Amino acid sequence: MSNKIRHSGIIDFIENGHIRVRILQTSACSHCSVANYCNASDKKVKYIDVYNDTDTSRRIGDEVEVVTSTSVGGKAVFLAFGVPFLILLITIFVVYHFTGNEPIAALSALFALIPYYYIVYLNRSRISRKISFELE
Repeated sequence: MSNKIRHSGIIDFIENGHIRVRILQTSACSHCSVANYCNASDKKVKYIDVYNDTDTSRRIGDEVEVVTSTSVGGKAVFLAFGVPFLILLITIFVVYHFTGNEPIAALSALFALIPYYYIVYLNRSRISRKISFELE
């Protein structure tokens, strides 16, 4: 099994080592013969930013493959879903333990996410260096 995550895409933007690649994300059933008639088949256009690319031969409209390791994908999933989930759970249990009031515990858990997302926003440049894609 490969330890790489790969997506094929088309270059939309190039400027000073920053390349934006457009990929078409499809659901698993999009290759079905009746996918055009079914609402379950889902297709979305996503954009992936690639930084520090020094290859000057790339042009807008070129087909490229965007690659990252599965460990980087795991870090991204943990930051996006794991940490907020833990913050929610811990806050709910702690606040409910001290107050005994479920609505207050639920609201407190939601408000506890505000500092987390603010910290993520402030550290976005550090995070983007650790969670990055490359062109192949």
